[in-house]
Amino acid sequence: MKHGDNMMKNTIKYHGAVVPLVTPFTEDGGLDEAALARLIEDQVAGNVDGVFVLGTTGEGARVPRAMRLRMVECAMQLAAGRVPVYAGLGDIAGADASEANDFLRAGVLAVVAHPPIAESVPENGLEGWFRTLLDRLEGPLLLYNIPATTRVSIPLDAVEHLLGHPRLAGIKDSENNAARHEELLQRFAAVPDFAVFIGVGALMEKGMRMGADGIVPSVGNLIPGTCAQMCAAAREADWDQLATLQARMMAVAGAYQNGRSLYDSISALKYATHLRGLCTPVVLPPLSPVPPQEIELIRSQMEELGLLPITP
Repeated sequence: MKHGDNMMKNTIKYHGAVVPLVTPFTEDGGLDEAALARLIEDQVAGNVDGVFVLGTTGEGARVPRAMRLRMVECAMQLAAGRVPVYAGLGDIAGADASEANDFLRAGVLAVVAHPPIAESVPENGLEGWFRTLLDRLEGPLLLYNIPATTRVSIPLDAVEHLLGHPRLAGIKDSENNAARHEELLQRFAAVPDFAVFIGVGALMEKGMRMGADGIVPSVGNLIPGTCAQMCAAAREADWDQLATLQARMMAVAGAYQNGRSLYDSISALKYATHLRGLCTPVVLPPLSPVPPQEIELIRSQMEELGLLPITP
């Protein structure tokens, strides 16, 4: 299929703070729909520009397929048009677009796909893999670069070669590589209809100064308003305010990230979100619950940061 055949070009440049939600589970591992409602209401109250379900922060690749679709359907119902919903595709085999198209039919703004994990594709094969996926989609897609989990980095030349595909809407880059992010923004920040989102907290301020369209901050589960204000400050070129907000964001992120691996930090973030009264701390295997000896440390840090609910 040629790019123009039976496809309408994506003409929206996505932007702002898009928060990758934790996935709330019941104690028996089911989807906690009441908690999902609380999480989304918290994001709407924080004036974020989007919520991203089933991403890495949301344990997306580990959520059973039927639950994944239910998560998307519930998120769409709960968002009720007040905030756009993006949905992650987890670990796709064979550039399978069936789940992506189910999500798009459910109404998500865009789907988000990283390179496959179980089905290893070398860097020089990623352009073809993504092109095949894009050709099969019924709506927009954001590339997702996260070598910490996929063990492969999407080459920027491959991104450039994919530009112009009618289904390609942008990229979320979560590779902790400042030089790569600089080149990414130099090459693509000004491209119409192609959004660049920064997914590394420490690089968000600099990225927005260089023209990034938005951020995807896991810390938005705890401080959505701060993340939204960061994007507003960048739009106004209020760099002093942006720096102040970045410092707050990094201080809060440190409560669950410092000294922890990526996967341990997800468990710690889930526990911190639980302390805010939004969800249970339940995570799916192979993630492990926060060790008992760390619970009081997270609680005390949350209290110091002013993030615990005020009790009567």
